[in-house]
Amino acid sequence: MNDQTDPHEDDDLEDLPPMMPDHPKRMLVEKGQEINITKMDPTIREITVGIGWDMRVFEGDPVDMDASVFLLDKFDKTREDQDFVFYNNLVGRDGAVRHMGDSRTGAGDGDDEKIVIDLMALPFEVVKIAFTVSIYDMDLSTNNFTQVKNVYFRIVNNETTHETFRFELDEDMGKGTGLFIGYLERVGSDWVYQAVGQPVEGGLSQLATDYGIVVAQNVRA
Repeated sequence: MNDQTDPHEDDDLEDLPPMMPDHPKRMLVEKGQEINITKMDPTIREITVGIGWDMRVFEGDPVDMDASVFLLDKFDKTREDQDFVFYNNLVGRDGAVRHMGDSRTGAGDGDDEKIVIDLMALPFEVVKIAFTVSIYDMDLSTNNFTQVKNVYFRIVNNETTHETFRFELDEDMGKGTGLFIGYLERVGSDWVYQAVGQPVEGGLSQLATDYGIVVAQNVRA
């Protein structure tokens, strides 16, 4: 069998557009960056927020990180306790926000915790959605962010399954137990994301207090 082919036999193929890669390059946002996700993808209605991380070392007990969402009014405060969606309150009052469950080990590839948000179902008085991650630490001294790496936050359009953007936080996040990742803000009919990446001392209790809620630091379901 002759394996040689005429180099001019398929000249017309050169007129075809190049094939798109199976996994297009991710859009990465940086700390301090602002991005209008509605203008970027007008089809966005319902999103999944995915948060992932890896352990720096595999000795000892795994670090238990928790993703949380705060639904805020124009005063940057929650309206009631149900506006705090986390491992002990998996569904917000209006049902527009659903936490898909707590991962206590962060084992495996991909998102470790997911939160589904129906942007169209949020009440109009919710003008901002704050995203945080915290480390559960029983005695407030054992675990901190120095024990994890490859922390990321991403938003996926549920209708198209397309990842809108990803915020990677693999810099030194210090020895704290709380991290304010950023927020989505309602601007007219658009939703605009602000990447923050700010460590917060005091973990989940302090984060909740900042938004008008008092929680027991060591409560577990």
